[in-house]
Amino acid sequence: MRATTLVCLLLLTLVTFVQVAHVHPAATDADHCPICVVMHSAAPVAAVAPAIIFTTASAPVQAPVVNLVVRPWHCTLFNRPPPTQA
Repeated sequence: MRATTLVCLLLLTLVTFVQVAHVHPAATDADHCPICVVMHSAAPVAAVAPAIIFTTASAPVQAPVVNLVVRPWHCTLFNRPPPTQA
């Protein structure tokens, strides 16, 4: 799993570097460059709308009980007390 993750990250880094470092002397040269065609076709142009599915539960769902613990905050990083009000 780690090796696969490392290989994917290295490929992503390589492709990103190639895309950034790849330049053309004229703007029209990019239309005939195979690297530019592949890079731009890999990025999807159309936005995909996620499907939202509403379901109903057969039994009521209980809300979790949250118990808050309140502790007074005392920072130990100060080297002197705060100034007193005159």
